[in-house]
Amino acid sequence: MSSPIGVDPRPEVRRTADGDWVVVGRRCRACGVTVAYSWPRCPACGSEVESAFFGPPGTVWSSTVVRIAVPGHVPPYSLAYVDLDDGPRVLAHVAGGSRDEPVSIGGRVRLTEPSRDGDLQVVVGW
Repeated sequence: MSSPIGVDPRPEVRRTADGDWVVVGRRCRACGVTVAYSWPRCPACGSEVESAFFGPPGTVWSSTVVRIAVPGHVPPYSLAYVDLDDGPRVLAHVAGGSRDEPVSIGGRVRLTEPSRDGDLQVVVGW
């Protein structure tokens, strides 16, 4: 499933009353699949979904350093695919730390405030 044209494809991030940052997504009522987007039905089985919040902690599944210029981002910068605890996998910018080295696979990270441009961000070793 793809996003409609003109819709921001990044997950929605919200601050909780505790001050934590979480991804707003959906969980399937039938099969339990989680997604980081506001899809109307489960992408796996087509059943009804309910709102759910995921994070803030997660585990790095994969990581890389981007060394080419992309509009709005100055290289080098780190990106990581993060498996949020009890939730979906999301792509996030790695805030702070070394911008020149990927984050260790299996490392623990935590969602933090989105960037000024609205990009999902995580921090390592909170």
